[in-house]
Amino acid sequence: MSGIEIKHLSASPKISEALSAMMIEVVANNGSVSFMHPLEPERAAAFWNRALAAASRGERVILGAWDGEALVATVTLLLDCPPNQPHRAEVAKMMTRPSHRGRGIASALMRELEKLAVEHGRTLLVLDTATVDGASRLYERHGFTLTGEIPDYALTPFGELTGTKIYWKRIGGSKP
Repeated sequence: MSGIEIKHLSASPKISEALSAMMIEVVANNGSVSFMHPLEPERAAAFWNRALAAASRGERVILGAWDGEALVATVTLLLDCPPNQPHRAEVAKMMTRPSHRGRGIASALMRELEKLAVEHGRTLLVLDTATVDGASRLYERHGFTLTGEIPDYALTPFGELTGTKIYWKRIGGSKP
């Protein structure tokens, strides 16, 4: 993972453009991140502009992994939970450019995300990942427990039905 730097991302045209370009590439490579192929640049930009605005309000944290000037991976920690769930957060939009997979970048993002979750007073992380081409192995290596699988939950970017696997992990020591 030499030369990779992890940073908090905040709203700017450059960041939105970099996130959008990466999402378009990931979707084109069958990454199941809620969008269909072909993903229009305007739709990707609209998503990231809303997400970055939510980050500026403290509702989420968006991390990015940079290889020099290139954004090569991202993950989001969703903090805006209902009042009866102040102890949990959700992991979302884990994406790594195909050219940078297998280098430990996603693992580094997950370690940083867990530290941030603890700093925000969270003791439980939850996430879901597609059964087809999902990141189950990554999450299991990081100690997440599989709760179960929902069949035919969503479409892959190319229109194939896929299930989703639901995971959870206790972090930061004590229960709420």
